[in-house]
Amino acid sequence: MAFSSLKLKSLARAVSSSTSASSASFSKSKSVLPQDYWRSYAKSSFTSAAAANSGDDVADVVPSSGISRPLSEILKELNKKVPDSLIKTRVEKDGFPVKYIPWHVVNRVMNLHATEWSGEVRNISYSADGKTVSVVYRVTLYGTDAEIYRESTGTAAIDDTNFGDPVQKAEAMAFRRACARFGLGLYLYHEDAS
Repeated sequence: MAFSSLKLKSLARAVSSSTSASSASFSKSKSVLPQDYWRSYAKSSFTSAAAANSGDDVADVVPSSGISRPLSEILKELNKKVPDSLIKTRVEKDGFPVKYIPWHVVNRVMNLHATEWSGEVRNISYSADGKTVSVVYRVTLYGTDAEIYRESTGTAAIDDTNFGDPVQKAEAMAFRRACARFGLGLYLYHEDAS
């Protein structure tokens, strides 16, 4: 089904205005990413050189396909430092503080920089003594030149229900770690080691 240029521009404006309205209501919640973070990536990853040279507004450009960039560009974006305001710290049972990026922030960053990504739980297993649960999570990135995936695990104690369901905690941990294997927040692991 082919769309005319006029219809595509109208669609882009409609999506842009509905996104602005939902952004306004979302900005009242606590878990909002700072405006500075989004401004630093103001140019859409879908903007092609042809559109930029034609003088069209970025808001008027609608991608013709979801996969629009090579993996090297996506990985470069994911390796950027995350603003400190998005990083949380939790204290482990041994008193050691650990910095991390909450899973919902990781999800939003992935949506921003790797618009064509997918994630799936590959396995859920309980320890023999039934005290822990482990989740294996796979994240796949799709680029114009290839697709790659990374998997990681997360483990949570069954009796630790301070912050929700243990399976959900293990899944969130595995998801964050799989994304870190692409570079998202990977530097935090190096900071913890020093």
